[in-house]
Amino acid sequence: MNTEHEPSGRVWLITGASSGFGRSIAEAALDVGDTVVATARRPEVLDDLVAAHPGRAVAVPLDVTDSARIAAVVAEVILWHGRVDVLVNNAGRGHLGAVEETTDQELRELMDLHFFGPATLTRAVLPHMRRQGSGVIVQMSSMGGRFSFPGVGAYSATKFALEGLSQALSQEVAPFGIKVLIVEPGSFRTGLASASSTQSAAIPGYEGTVGIVRTEFPSSDGKQPGDPAKAAAAILTALEAEETPLQLPLGDDATDAILARLDASRAETLAWERISRGTGFDA
Repeated sequence: MNTEHEPSGRVWLITGASSGFGRSIAEAALDVGDTVVATARRPEVLDDLVAAHPGRAVAVPLDVTDSARIAAVVAEVILWHGRVDVLVNNAGRGHLGAVEETTDQELRELMDLHFFGPATLTRAVLPHMRRQGSGVIVQMSSMGGRFSFPGVGAYSATKFALEGLSQALSQEVAPFGIKVLIVEPGSFRTGLASASSTQSAAIPGYEGTVGIVRTEFPSSDGKQPGDPAKAAAAILTALEAEETPLQLPLGDDATDAILARLDASRAETLAWERISRGTGFDA
C-alpha cells in the first residue's frame, strides 16, 4: 500500500470490490471525494479504478477467509491512513442446492466467506473505531437474510447468521458512536448469478422445487432489474441519515417480499398466540 498519509474524506475498506456491489460502492465513495481501500482476490482488475483516482484509491489483495491476511490489511490501512471510517463486508458468491444435497464442506466454505470472514474483519476494525469514537460497518446481506426458499438454504443460513451477529453488534457499539447497516438487496445485476456461483450435486426427488431454481437463477444473469449504482447511492444516503436504518431492503422484489413475510409471520404468531402463551407453570 503506497498512498498519501493524509486521506481525503472518509476512509473506506471494501471487500469484494472487483465487481458488483463492491465496485459500485467504491465508485460512489470516490465520487464524493472519499478515500477507498478496495480489496479483491485479484486486485489487478481494479487497476482502472486506481488510475482514475490517484492518491484516493488503492487496490489490495485479500481473501476474506484468510484471517491472518485480514489482520495485516487492517494494520496497513491504519498505518497509512490512520483510521477506518467505513468497513463494507461485501465479498461473497451464490450457491444453489437442496439442504440434503449440500455437503458439510460446501456449507463450511460458504460460512467462512459470508460469516466468519466478515466477523473477523469487524473485530479487526472495531478497536480503531472505538478509539476514534466513530465508524460504520456495512454488512452486505440479502433479502435471503430475512427469509429463505428452496435451493438457497445454505446461502440464506450464512446471511441469517450475519444478520443475527450484526443486530447484537449494533446495540453493543452504538455507545461508541459506531453505526451498523445491514443491506438486503433483491435481484441486482451483479455477478451473483454468474459462473462464479456454485451448485451442489443434484440428487433425484428435488426437480420440482430446487430444479426450478437451478434453471432460473443462472438464466437471470444480466437481466436482473436492480441497478448496483443506484444501490450504492441508496447505501450512501442511508449512512448520511441522522437515523441510519439497521436493515435496508433494496429493490422492489426485496421490499415486497420482506413486507409480505413480515405480515405472514405476524399473522401466524397471532394465530398461535394462545398456545404460545399457555406454556408457563400454573399459578
